[in-house]
Amino acid sequence: MVRPPVADIRRAIRLALQEDLPLGDITTAALFPSPAPALARIVAQQSLVVAGLAAAVRTFQAVDASLVLTIQRQDGERVHDGDCLLQIEGDGRSILMAERVALNFLQHLSGIATLTHRFCEEVRGYPVTIMDTRKTIPGLRALQKWAVLLGGGTNHRQSLSDGILIKDNHLALLNRTTTPVRTACRKAKANSPRTVKVIVEVESLADVRQALAGRANIILLDNMTPATVRQAIRLIKGRALVEVSGGITLKNVRAMAAAGPDRISIGALTHSAPAATLSLVIEPRRRHSRPS
Repeated sequence: MVRPPVADIRRAIRLALQEDLPLGDITTAALFPSPAPALARIVAQQSLVVAGLAAAVRTFQAVDASLVLTIQRQDGERVHDGDCLLQIEGDGRSILMAERVALNFLQHLSGIATLTHRFCEEVRGYPVTIMDTRKTIPGLRALQKWAVLLGGGTNHRQSLSDGILIKDNHLALLNRTTTPVRTACRKAKANSPRTVKVIVEVESLADVRQALAGRANIILLDNMTPATVRQAIRLIKGRALVEVSGGITLKNVRAMAAAGPDRISIGALTHSAPAATLSLVIEPRRRHSRPS
């Protein structure tokens, strides 16, 4: 079971509700001056991997703790068109106030989980790990990376503090040396704890040789074809883990996995996942009459 990042979810909900309800819901207040009992269901309108249900539930609770929530699916579960994820019963005014924020979390995060699942399915049979990147929406990184896990992927660095990844612009600042990749790897190893793995991004086989000379732990092959990846892997000969990234799509990921890397990192998991289609269907409920 993938545990939700509870503190990050609460923070995101607080900001989202402040954004959407700065002075309340004036439309609902104008139409319903008194409680309006209702029953609502959040329903999938496509096949998807559920992600963000924990955030949706907490959103309704934050708006109105008296709402009765019946969870019918779980985060990480695969569902189909027409399946109900969550039932909400109580004051319809509260349901309407929480609706958009709850659906925003569910649609965005389920979209990420669903796309991640599709990538994982495409490489099934190959011993390769599908990973995300730091290309996330500011403030939502923990939630987006949680959705990647729910979809079957693996998280790369959570932040710049989590690991050393030497990229092209780091190397550009070392352009006074003729061997920037090797120099960068050696500097990184000399100035960090031994437990920290050094990843370096390379764009050519010549850079691969420099990375090996610098004793990089992981060599990230950026924007290479499967054929070049195979050449690089033969050159590396198991002396470092091999990661590939850049231009990875559902159409080419299997060919890239067949080339033999250990991991494939894909920015699109978080920055380009289409929102999943879900809807909230609401119906009024009769008020219970008091006994005479």
